Amino acid sequence: MVEAITDANFEEKTSKGVTLTDFWATWCGPCRMQSPVVEQLADEMGDKVTFSKMDVDQNPQTAQNFGIMSIPTLLVKKDGAVVDAIVGYHSKEQLTKVLNQYL
Repeated sequence: MVEAITDANFEEKTSKGVTLTDFWATWCGPCRMQSPVVEQLADEMGDKVTFSKMDVDQNPQTAQNFGIMSIPTLLVKKDGAVVDAIVGYHSKEQLTKVLNQYL
């Protein structure tokens, strides 16, 4: 499952283990392509990785704090520290490879 999170609970939701947060917006075409890929990964890797998504129009502060200028951006954190930022659309295989580095 991919949980929708906000500026208010971002740190709490991404502070433990390996997390992937999808920064997106409703008007973003590539974001709409990326979303089902993230959902598939959550189904397959949800026991090892926490998946979330954040609408940057409704929650601009976190995106601004991390210097996110383009979406989709997938922010990977391990134990609360950013370990990777993946910008643009990526396939399930590409994302699986990135996430496996941090497990």
